[in-house]
This record gives sequence, C-alpha cells and structure tokens, in this order.
Amino acid sequence: MITVAELFAGVGGFRLGLEGYQSLEHPEFNLPAAGPFKTIWANQWEPPGTEGKQFAWRCYEQRFGEGSCVNQDINKVLDDYEAGKIDIPDVQMVVGGFPCQDYSVAKPLSAARGIEGKKGVLWWDIYRFLHLKEPKYVLLENVDRLLKSPATQRGRDFAIILSCMADLGYSVEWHVVNSGEYGFNQRRKRVYIFAEMTSGNWDLSDRAKNGVMARAFPTDDPEKVSEFEIQHDPYDISQHFDLAGKKSPFCTAGVMQDYKVLTFDLVEKYEGELGALGNVLVPESEVPEQFYIPDEKFETWKYLKGGKREERVDKKTGFKYVYSEGSMTFPDALDRPSRTILTGEGGIGASRFKHVVEVDGRFRRLVPDELDQLQGFPKGWTNTGMSDGRRAFCMGNALVVGVPHRIGVEIAREAGLK
Repeated sequence: MITVAELFAGVGGFRLGLEGYQSLEHPEFNLPAAGPFKTIWANQWEPPGTEGKQFAWRCYEQRFGEGSCVNQDINKVLDDYEAGKIDIPDVQMVVGGFPCQDYSVAKPLSAARGIEGKKGVLWWDIYRFLHLKEPKYVLLENVDRLLKSPATQRGRDFAIILSCMADLGYSVEWHVVNSGEYGFNQRRKRVYIFAEMTSGNWDLSDRAKNGVMARAFPTDDPEKVSEFEIQHDPYDISQHFDLAGKKSPFCTAGVMQDYKVLTFDLVEKYEGELGALGNVLVPESEVPEQFYIPDEKFETWKYLKGGKREERVDKKTGFKYVYSEGSMTFPDALDRPSRTILTGEGGIGASRFKHVVEVDGRFRRLVPDELDQLQGFPKGWTNTGMSDGRRAFCMGNALVVGVPHRIGVEIAREAGLK
C-alpha cells in the first residue's frame, strides 16, 4: 500500500487517477485504481478563505467523505503541525498541482534559518511539507511555462525546484505531457514532475529512456540531449541563473540526480486511438436552453473567434496601434481532441476562448457535465450544488485524470506492487 497526501487537492483529480473511485450511490462513477494507493490526508483551501469560495473543497468532501480534506491555508496548517497543535500522518507519497509563480528565494542556505522563499508562493509550502514528512515519492503538476520562467532568467524557477529536490535527497524525472497526444479527449499540455527518494545511482541516459515517466508516456529517441549541472544553493540560482540566456536550458523532458541534469525535447510515441471532443457530448435533451447562442449574439461570437488586424487606440494615452490575432476553429471540431479548458469557460457572455459546438444545426457552449468528462472525471462529478460557473472554474483548474493514473501504474511497478 502506498499512502498519499494530496496538496492543493481541488476536486480530487490526483486521488481519482491514483486510487480510482467506486460508489454505491453513483454506480456510473466507476474508475479503476492505478495500484494500491490510499489517500489518507488532503488539503484544499481557496483564498481569501471565505466560505463561499470553498466550493471545490465541498465537492471533495461530498465525493470522498466528511473529514477527508483539511480546509485551511496550508501555510497555517504546517505552522500548527510544527507547533504540535495538530497531527499530519506520515505518508509514502505527496501529490499536487500548484501555481506557476516567482519561486526566487530571499536567503541563502548559509543563513541561520536556511533558505526563505517569497511569502505566499506555494512551492515553499510543498518544500516544507517534503522536508517535514520525507515521503519516498512525489508527483507534481504545473503549467509547462514553469520550465522557462521567468522571462528575465529563463528556467530559473525550475532550477530552484530541482535544487531544492536534490537538497532533500530526491532524484527527479519530468515530462511535458500533452494529453491529446496520448488518446485523451482534450489537448492539455502540462509538466508532470516525478521525484523519488533513492540512495541508488541513476544512469541518467537509461533513466530518461526507461524511467517512470518514459514508461507512462513513451517517446521517440531524442535527436539532441543536453547535460549540465545546476547550482546547489537556490539563492545563488535566484541571483545568477541564466542571466544572459534567451532560451531555457530545460527541454520538455529530463532527469536529475545530485544536481546533474540530462534534458531533451520529446516527440510523443503513441499508436492508439486518439480522443475527440465529440466523445463527451451529452444528449441534447440534457442541454438547458441558456447554453445555446442566441441568433442576435452569433456574429459577436464569430467576430471574437475570427482573425483580426485592425487599428486601435489606447484609451488612456491616445496612442494608435495595430492589433492582430489569428483565427480559431469555429465551431470547435468534434472529431479531434478539444482545446484546453480554462477557468473562464462558464457564463453566457461571448468569448474567444470558450468552446462552442454545433449540434443539429444549433451552436452552443459546453455544459458542466461535458467539462467534467473532458478532464476525465465521471459525468456529473462537480454536480454537488455549486453553480455552473463554479463547476467550469473547477474543471479549468483541474487535470486530466488519466495522466496521473498512467503515471501511478508505473510508480506501483517501481515500488514492486504491480
């Protein structure tokens, strides 16, 4: 059994992907487990902490049981744990998706209190949790721009994360996974970071080809591989990493052990059937009328989705400039994976980024049950009393459940449990 703590849990995507879900009340919510995973502690808190903002946590508790998830700022939770006011169980694995922020540090390792990150940056809470609990495995998810942020020091933030992992004794694999290239119904590109506490030496080349991430998401052999070493002190990385570089040294896949990095750009190798947006559409009898685009609003939607090159004027300065953007597929194609779901998918207002489908000659937005399924959640997963807009927000923040499931299968094999 691999016990798990889920940080920034949202509505439970990691948990669903790893341990599956069966419910007597909802037999349609039937997902298989990736292996012998059991989530024994979770945390979900939406700032600023007001009760009305905690709709994701309420969904988590309704699906996994009352008391299954701590609804408090993780920074405060860890303060209370260190003060002996509460207990957090020991776990063998930590999972979580966290925001892409500025991870720079304020103090070097040589300072009396060690490294100190910017307040409110959630990576430092993950680092603190790992330092306190020392789980064997870690699985994290983030937007792929993490590998090349910030713009002034390309790759600095990811280098800080790798340095922190190495300092704690972890070896790391990462892959940018585009879910649409591996048979899922949505094109969603995210970087997944797997780390393992190990005393064994990795052959980095072999690990890149045969590690957990490579087995979960096979790729062709890379044309070019880069190797380098990152600085040991995150503070030094904050101050000096890639000051003159215009391109991040981190490619879309790689491995790291003892601060040594091997990285390369991956090309997906998948021979199965591709997913499609049309796979998740519900019967039109289940679509409320407000999701259909009124005839008088159609041209507005069409304009926003179309290509543009037009002169505009800055309202504050009066400066004239030419604004241009390319066209988008309109309506969205039903025979291939959908575009990425964003948090603003809900609401009736016309938008360039919301999905629009044409069914039986009528144009409409996607309903929440379809958004749930595009992320690989069971149909109706977020139907727990929250509004349609909040359901869309939850899915815009979620992950494709099948991705951690595939990784979990390989972690279980790694642990000799499958």
